[in-house]
Amino acid sequence: MSPNPVWDDLLTPTDREVIRLGGYGKPRGLGERPALLIIDPQYNYAGADKPILEQIQEWPSGVGESAWRAVERLKPLITAFRERKRPVIYTRQVQKSIAFDGFAAKAVRSSPQYLEGSKGTSMVEPIAPQEGDRVIDKSYASAFYGTPLLSVLIKLKVDTLLVAGGTTSGCVRATCVDAISRNFDVAVVEDCVYDRISVSHKVALLDLWMKYCDVLSDRDALRYVQDLC
Repeated sequence: MSPNPVWDDLLTPTDREVIRLGGYGKPRGLGERPALLIIDPQYNYAGADKPILEQIQEWPSGVGESAWRAVERLKPLITAFRERKRPVIYTRQVQKSIAFDGFAAKAVRSSPQYLEGSKGTSMVEPIAPQEGDRVIDKSYASAFYGTPLLSVLIKLKVDTLLVAGGTTSGCVRATCVDAISRNFDVAVVEDCVYDRISVSHKVALLDLWMKYCDVLSDRDALRYVQDLC
């Protein structure tokens, strides 16, 4: 983790003392059989490589340019996993009918771009899945809910998940908490996750780091994978 984590500017002196005295944020540690889990790296959620407000009419759920910076930083990590024959697993948020998913009550998603077959449900081209990668479709925030992800991880004998993608406060956070609940070691790659709302991104990472999992820079994540082989 960076010596100046992204959430550092949010903490009050009291917050810092609570973290220190409560013993929060201690390293969880990672295992020896990792998989890279990339959450919903789709055009619907990355949007266009522009400031978020310049692309929000076309991509109302898109994060914009910060998502594309995260995608670029994710490339070396994907390559490292593939070269070492370690699992690279993508999730894809896709609906079979309008307003089916668990977000429908809180965000208007009546556009066909959220339905199977639209460009919006496609993976962004720079990190699109390759032969040998796995893609798991989901309809809710957690990648574990109503999907075969747990069975896939058990079959592959995975003990650790490095998590990237978006959004940090939504599907990434939900998936990390569920992964910890299933006794996997988990690290979020801080530079490779993204969110529409800056404070949501920061607080989600803080919360995950304090109580649930490790938060690694992209460099530390890459070093971890390289050191395994």
